[in-house]
Amino acid sequence: MASFVSVPFLLITLLYARSAQCFHTIPTFHHTPSSSATTQLSAVSPPLPLAPIKSITGTVTLPGSKSLSNRILLLASLSEGTTRVKNLLDSDDVTYMLGALDTLGVPVTRVSNTEVIVKGVSGPLPIPGADSGSSDEAVRLDLGNAGTAMRPLCAALAFSKGIGESGLILDGIQRMRERPISDLIDGLVQLNADAKLTGEGDEGCPPVIIKNATGETGGKASISGKMSSQFLSALLMAAPLASKPVEISISDELISAPYVSLTIGLMKRFGVKVEIEGDMEGRPTFKIQPGTYKSPKDILVEGDASSASYFLAGAAITGGKVKVIGCGSASVQGDVAFADCLSSMGATVEWGEDDITVSREPGTKLKGGVFDCLKIPDAAMTLAVVAMFAEGKTEIRNVYSWRLKETERMKAIVSECTSLGAFVEEYSDYCVIHPPPEGFVDGVEVETYDDHRMAMAFSLAACGGVNVVIKDPKCTGKTFPDYFEVLEKVTVR
Repeated sequence: MASFVSVPFLLITLLYARSAQCFHTIPTFHHTPSSSATTQLSAVSPPLPLAPIKSITGTVTLPGSKSLSNRILLLASLSEGTTRVKNLLDSDDVTYMLGALDTLGVPVTRVSNTEVIVKGVSGPLPIPGADSGSSDEAVRLDLGNAGTAMRPLCAALAFSKGIGESGLILDGIQRMRERPISDLIDGLVQLNADAKLTGEGDEGCPPVIIKNATGETGGKASISGKMSSQFLSALLMAAPLASKPVEISISDELISAPYVSLTIGLMKRFGVKVEIEGDMEGRPTFKIQPGTYKSPKDILVEGDASSASYFLAGAAITGGKVKVIGCGSASVQGDVAFADCLSSMGATVEWGEDDITVSREPGTKLKGGVFDCLKIPDAAMTLAVVAMFAEGKTEIRNVYSWRLKETERMKAIVSECTSLGAFVEEYSDYCVIHPPPEGFVDGVEVETYDDHRMAMAFSLAACGGVNVVIKDPKCTGKTFPDYFEVLEKVTVR
């Protein structure tokens, strides 16, 4: 694996060892998570060898969006009425959310692995033992490495009642204890909620302990939007549970604004309006009145746009033709903009309301460029792999949030691209990827760092005419458990 030379705000990988053949470049719903807060979800799965891929061609029906699935489950739980959720993502992150709702006593009926019926509680989430007075012992929720469960549940529970003196603790695996959440806690405290870090994780990171607020909740809060849009989304979804109106302002800048728009759109679907003052691209302010969510009765989870990126990229790289079904021009997800990146690189993109098709004309080569990926940080990982197949260098900018995800993604991407033969310049919030002049390194074992998106994005390295080994391929269970099976169906060798 490549090593790094560190310079303030600039790390450039400089290993070109010919001896190492390095050239210049660039579970199901019935799964039961571990009861130990710091135990990994499962043992590392055996490596998966991938033979060279000649073309990626075909049609892929996308699994449900992770971001939408867990938001919908929470809002359905808080709602008045019963909600049938269809095309729910069957993955580890959703399993953790469902497990937490079970622990909290929210009635959820599993119709299938992708469909559930949620009976809403018409307000704040219930606390086990609150009615019987037996809640003196702390309730613990193990949320693995599911950020889309940890952040919104933390905010929603902070406005609940009946938490015992010992509190309610939200925790996860070791990596969760390394993922910052202090901006969210700061916002909750400003709204008079009693939420604190236990100090067992890294500075500013979970576990979080929540106790009953001592007075009225609500009021004004000013938070940073630079680290993660999930903090703002969490506060927005919890805001109607407060006893007073809530006003949330952004103190600096808001990254991943499309995810916030997605949250606000879902809240509207569940009957709650968010008033927005200012520009979403700047420093907006959000106002929410106390109220109760209303069930839409039935809701369909849109296909995951981040997952679409791997197949669309595969078509662009190999000159195949792929159609993904489940998201398109009418999508509420920002990651559909990844298709625009492919278009600017030379691919042909056709848009349908609920589908996207990508191909590349014979003789047309992909070209690098400069891409602002502030709004598409997840799909930007796929762009990093595409960059290794393009002519010229590719700059992927505004991706500081990579450093705060399931793993330290900036370092992971730089390391694995380098192992494949790439030359990568690493900066604080962007990287520059130079494609391989002499071809990809054959037989590289790609380290995935227990990060689903590393495994899926780097599977496309096999399109470089080389054998690739994906370590711990089952880590894709976080969002796309059968990814490699689906990839194989559209692969031509």
